Amino acid sequence: MTPLLRKFLGMNWILFATMAGLLIFGVFAIYSACWMRQAEGLDDKWRDQIIFIVIGLVVFFAASLIDYRWVNWIGIPFYLFGIGLLVYTMVAGQEIYGQKGWLRIGGFQFQPSQVAIAGGIIVMALILSHLHRLHPIFRNHFLRLIIAGLAGGIPFLLVLATGDFGSAIVWLPVIGAMVIVGSIPFRYLIVILLCGTMLLPYAYFFGLKDYQKKRITVQIDMLMGRKVDTLGAAYSAHYNLLAIGSGGFAGKGFKSTDTINYKKFISPNTAINDFVFAVLAEEHGFRGAILMLSGFLLMLLQCLFVAFYSRDMLGRLIVAGVVGLFFAHIFQNVGMNLLIMPITGIPLPLISYGGTFVIIIMFLLGLVQSVWVHRGLEETVIEKPKGLEIDHLS
Repeated sequence: MTPLLRKFLGMNWILFATMAGLLIFGVFAIYSACWMRQAEGLDDKWRDQIIFIVIGLVVFFAASLIDYRWVNWIGIPFYLFGIGLLVYTMVAGQEIYGQKGWLRIGGFQFQPSQVAIAGGIIVMALILSHLHRLHPIFRNHFLRLIIAGLAGGIPFLLVLATGDFGSAIVWLPVIGAMVIVGSIPFRYLIVILLCGTMLLPYAYFFGLKDYQKKRITVQIDMLMGRKVDTLGAAYSAHYNLLAIGSGGFAGKGFKSTDTINYKKFISPNTAINDFVFAVLAEEHGFRGAILMLSGFLLMLLQCLFVAFYSRDMLGRLIVAGVVGLFFAHIFQNVGMNLLIMPITGIPLPLISYGGTFVIIIMFLLGLVQSVWVHRGLEETVIEKPKGLEIDHLS
């Protein structure tokens, strides 16, 4: 049996099957949300999503079967490439829905923030797992925390500067998860948490734009039962709740022809992206939503299982970053559809439409698979490149 075939057969197939099931579920959700949108030119978006998934599968298997320790040498250039793309986006990016976070390449739109976040996960994993070996000064926990915070803070601030508040805010749980797994003492984490809590009022009054503040106040008013403008600032939240609530337990059915079909009132572009959960809940009801969330739970548990069996700190940190990113996206997306979180432009992993996001997410899951596949291999499997002065790779 060849080493490549041995790696392929040794993959975590529960993780792969869960990922594949969610991807298929997502394609059906996108089709159901856009098949009647011929006038807006969105009825073929589900076909585009299949193309993105095929590309993502190639990336996934490549990342899975190549030893994840390649990040020791390519991780920093990958991170700098993502930062460079973000800087270029701030200068020449395309503005969509008030966010200058897109680059157009030919006929395709490309979101650099996803590349930068993936690069940030890799570099933070390198810093927290390897930096203390380079010099005794880096054994100081607080110094490593500051350096890791800077590495994570740069993409956070750049993404925030492009106006993509949603992608920026989910980066914070990623940093938190990796710092906790990176053996940083809890006393430092508590101090940072307290400082961050004290800065929240300043972030609200001076960091948010007026329309972002309006979203928060509108949702508070709706939760308190106050009268809101359902044709204005409360439009999205109002029809999301109607769609979810009208689905009941069993839902209205796939491609429902119900005369009162609330998904048609949801903005066409957001129905296949940020608010795809509302479409799913209306058509498949409570049981469909629980089935999807159970799939996410199984996938996250499998990722934690992989982290537990990882052979080194680098692998555990990579998995921790991926789990943090997934959890933040799922919690924020579902929460904003249910009105328990502010509405931000956050896609649902593996379900929402989007080329860049789907491919990057599948790449990160491929890294998690690589940690599992290579958990039992000796450190000598990968030879050290000439001239690279790193004593240990694990």
